[in-house]
Amino acid sequence: MLAVGDSTRPSPWAATWYALRLGCLSFGGPAGQIALVSRELVEERRWLPAADFARALNLAMLLPGPEALQTVIYVGWRLYGAPGGIVAGLAFLGPGAVLLVGLSWLYMRWGALAPVAAGLTGLKAVVVALVSVALVSLARRMLRARSDYGIAIGAGLWVAVLHFSSAVALALGALVTLAMRQPHEPTASVARPTRDYGHVCRVIGAGLVLWCLPWGIVHIMAPGSVAEQVYLTLTRVALGGFGGAYAIVSWVGQLFVQDHHWIGVADLTAGIGLSETTPGPLLLVLQFYGFAAGWLAATPSLAWISAISCAFLASWATFLPSFVLVLALAPEVESLVARPAIARALQGVGAAVVGVIATFAVGVGRAVLMPQGMLDWRPTVIAAGAGLLLSRCGVGLPATMALGIVAGWLTG
Repeated sequence: MLAVGDSTRPSPWAATWYALRLGCLSFGGPAGQIALVSRELVEERRWLPAADFARALNLAMLLPGPEALQTVIYVGWRLYGAPGGIVAGLAFLGPGAVLLVGLSWLYMRWGALAPVAAGLTGLKAVVVALVSVALVSLARRMLRARSDYGIAIGAGLWVAVLHFSSAVALALGALVTLAMRQPHEPTASVARPTRDYGHVCRVIGAGLVLWCLPWGIVHIMAPGSVAEQVYLTLTRVALGGFGGAYAIVSWVGQLFVQDHHWIGVADLTAGIGLSETTPGPLLLVLQFYGFAAGWLAATPSLAWISAISCAFLASWATFLPSFVLVLALAPEVESLVARPAIARALQGVGAAVVGVIATFAVGVGRAVLMPQGMLDWRPTVIAAGAGLLLSRCGVGLPATMALGIVAGWLTG
């Protein structure tokens, strides 16, 4: 752990309570969550220097997984080492994860009732608007050169037409930008601190043990079950999930809906809406997908046990790699992010993400706005109105989602 001045460093209890408070109030997606942490910890409380927070963001952008969670883990590590990072990350995740379990049960148990279904229709329409607005914002930020547009279009076609993996599309985007290096591009001077490979090996070793424990139990008790397949699938997603939450959800949708048929398109969209109503990272939606897959795969008498088990395994597989990678690489972050090759690769990944999310947006829009193959005016009007509220009127996401639910009831 790097030392922080004792005059500004909080007590362990104060830091823990802050992380728990953040976990209860962190609505608004990764950008809003990161902005909240920056304002409170760097500007108001002065627990962390601005340079250290910038390193946290750099590391989060470099690694697969949820940026906000990884930023919080890094801040906890910066203050109190590995125990601080673990406590901060768990406190950030805990409230949203517990709340989402309850919402998942309500959806699976009562989602078919007419009033609930009407409200969910409005919520799904807001999700269509949310993804569309996020896509436009991301495209404006990521697509800066003609080559970026080419990578985005190619990645979208790779996923939509050829039905290949989103992760491979992101990797190809990185390879294309690496291959486009200018012949006389200067090489940045990178600080090379003394590396503690023993620390890296210890953290990764502990992570492997923690990953193997639940897998071993499931493999012995129910080999080849949906629970085991969900665990292995989401582990692969967690390690290859670059490009932000929507890119990862797009990949998971491809795996859960198209490849394995564990859940339906309606469940995919409803999960995003429910996760947006809870605090914490958007990737908590993968916990909902695990819950739904376990519920649908079991007999009615065992649905609750199967769903809880799959939800736990989904969360463990999704978020454990973030803890392991951040705690292992935090001492090396300054050296890593200064490398020109990594910066170029991230640029290519960002461009490919636009194409992948565009494909996801089209698929979700078709499922919500054209449920019977023809355009349904109800969700279409709600989605258009939600898009205007989010992009033009400055209305917050919670209020927009509440209005969408009410509109679904009124038009249902």
